[in-house]
Amino acid sequence: MKSKSKGKLGVVVSLLIAFLIVIIDQVSKTLIVDNLKIEGNSVTVINGLLSFTLSYNDGMAFGIGSSAFRWIFVAIMLVVGCFLVYLMLKPKYNSKLFFISSALIIGGGIGNAIDRVINGYVVDFLALSFFPPICNFADYAITFGTVLLLIYVIFVYGKDDKKSVVSEPVEFISDKDE
Repeated sequence: MKSKSKGKLGVVVSLLIAFLIVIIDQVSKTLIVDNLKIEGNSVTVINGLLSFTLSYNDGMAFGIGSSAFRWIFVAIMLVVGCFLVYLMLKPKYNSKLFFISSALIIGGGIGNAIDRVINGYVVDFLALSFFPPICNFADYAITFGTVLLLIYVIFVYGKDDKKSVVSEPVEFISDKDE
C-alpha cells in the first residue's frame, strides 16, 4: 500500500513540476516578446556565452520542419504526455528519476504546444555561443528530460527485477539426477 501512495505522490509532484515549467516557459517568452519586440533583436546576457535573441520557430525542435506540421506536433505532445502520465501511474515505474524526466518532458511539451496552438509558432530566445540553434526554456526542459529518461531506461529500469532473480537459489538439473 505504501508503494501505491508513494507512486501517487510522485505523480502529483511530477505534474506540479510540469506545471511550474509551463509557467516559467510562458512567462519567459512573454517577457522576451514584450522587451525585444522585433524578431532578430538581441541583448547580451553573458558576453561570449549567452544572449537573448527573439526568434519565431514554426518548425519542430531546432527549426526542423514547418508550420504545416503544427497540429501533428501538438498531437505528438499530447500522446507522449498522456503516455508518460499513464506510465507514472504504474508501480513498476515508481522512480524519482522517471518522475523527474517525465515532468520535464511533459512541462516542456505543454509549454511549446501552447505557443503552437495560440500563435502557430514557438517563441525562441536562448542563444548559446557554443550551440547554434536558438531555443527556449521548454526546449531545454524536453532535452534534459529526454536525456534523464534515457539514463533511466539504460541504467535504472528493470535493475531491481534482475536483482531479485539473481538472489534466488539456482537449482541445476544435474543436481536432481543424483
